[in-house]
Amino acid sequence: MLKYISLVTIVVSQLSNVEPAWEEHLAYSTVHRGEITGQMADLWNAPAMTGRPFIIMQPESQAPVYVRFIEAEVDPGYAPMMTWGWNATELLVEDPDELAARLAGSPFRIIGPPADLYEGADAPRAMQALGPGDELLYFTRIIPSGTELALSGATTPVDRVFITVVGGPSLAALGDFYARLGLPIADLGQWRIDVLAQAHGMPADSRFPLAVARFPRDYLIELDEYPASAGPRPLRGGELPPGLALVSVMADDLGQLEVEWRSPPRAIAEFPYSGRRAGTVVGPAGEWLEVIELTLR
Repeated sequence: MLKYISLVTIVVSQLSNVEPAWEEHLAYSTVHRGEITGQMADLWNAPAMTGRPFIIMQPESQAPVYVRFIEAEVDPGYAPMMTWGWNATELLVEDPDELAARLAGSPFRIIGPPADLYEGADAPRAMQALGPGDELLYFTRIIPSGTELALSGATTPVDRVFITVVGGPSLAALGDFYARLGLPIADLGQWRIDVLAQAHGMPADSRFPLAVARFPRDYLIELDEYPASAGPRPLRGGELPPGLALVSVMADDLGQLEVEWRSPPRAIAEFPYSGRRAGTVVGPAGEWLEVIELTLR
């Protein structure tokens, strides 16, 4: 039922910090800007977002997978990886080591240096960084022959979003939810997630239950079971969650999904919906998932 990730939405305190940094260091370009309309805020049942300025950025590869930044006041108690919900955006890159060298001294602060995810000449290699809006980013090189997950590699030095990471108190609950949406779940067992252990003051060799929800190809949702020191994300009344607030995915037909929508699905004129119907649902870790129909009705 779900086809691919089309958009991630990140709430930041200042667009003026984020936009030039993504342009200069990641070669993303702004393809649309405006203010959140009442129609969009109604879609999320987040009326306080009306009028907030936003930009939508696209990778150098021109892949139709976008990053939307919305400017709003961010709760000072929020920090990536400390709360349940969407926590990280993972981008394809050609060479994490070269990118790490280029980001030295930039607004992107590396918190996890480049490392192979497992042994093998073609293994994925990734690093982690906090962006200028405190957005948590994974930069990952994929060599298709090195993975069995039907993933393609980058076509430009920094390419599109291909994975989003959700953390919650129960891996089983996350798996059940995305399985009900039609995504096969692959349980990958216990994994080291160094940046998560670091955030929670745990030993570097700590391991966490991890699984992936698989789209037909090229996209994944990583499901992480967070330690007991994590908790629900602070949420101001009528607003989107802080940080990585919303992940948008494409689907054939919203009517196929047996979910509880935050408000009735509707057609949205604004790009990138461009007249398509969309609806928003909240998952078991408090993550907001927006589903957009592929075809116009």
